Amino acid sequence: MVFVTVSGAHLYGFPSPDSDYDLRGVHVLPIRDVVGLDIGTETIEVSEDRDGVQLDLVTHDINKFFRLLLKKNGYVLEQLYSPLIVHTTPEHAELKEIAQGCITRHHSHHYLGFAETEWKLLNKENPKKIKPLLYLYRVLLTGIHLMRTGKVEANLEYLNRVFKLPYIPELISRKLAGAEKSILEDADMAFHDKEYVRLRAELEKASEDSKLPDHPSSKEALNDLLVRVRLRPVSS
Repeated sequence: MVFVTVSGAHLYGFPSPDSDYDLRGVHVLPIRDVVGLDIGTETIEVSEDRDGVQLDLVTHDINKFFRLLLKKNGYVLEQLYSPLIVHTTPEHAELKEIAQGCITRHHSHHYLGFAETEWKLLNKENPKKIKPLLYLYRVLLTGIHLMRTGKVEANLEYLNRVFKLPYIPELISRKLAGAEKSILEDADMAFHDKEYVRLRAELEKASEDSKLPDHPSSKEALNDLLVRVRLRPVSS
């Protein structure tokens, strides 16, 4: 393993007491599994209960993860830069430096698409709940922050220290309070509809104004790291 970090609600800052732990990481297939006719398992998924805690682990082989980094994929950036680290290595630290050159203005498309999906899912619900709304705001604010700063931040509470949206703390509190307070009223939805449109436009504007590059510049460095990791064991 190159690294394993925590993603999902724990990373986003609003886990419920019974929330699963979403673990994400990168593994390294042995050379015999990448040079032969049969390629080894690029993605491994494991779900199990440990002492009453549900763990969901998904890891990608280093080659697949690097290919995803070179695309406008916000998921892998958030996994890589998650501050909730279960396992790390010197290669993890090196990768975080290299991956700064993979961040482009086109990552805004990931967050715009993700937000649109969350909004559609929310509107299909009956009754409508706070959880998908929090995911929607988290996605939009992460995208705007990334376009403006080039930094990956997925924690909604931290993001709101920057954006200062007065309704975010209340939404988080209601979500953590349980099912009884997690339902949205029609009047609430009218307000959040306007906020969704406003923040989506803000993300589009942030992308247009961003100083981030149009294309990643780290392909050669990623290739060098990939070759080195394939040819020798990952440092402990």
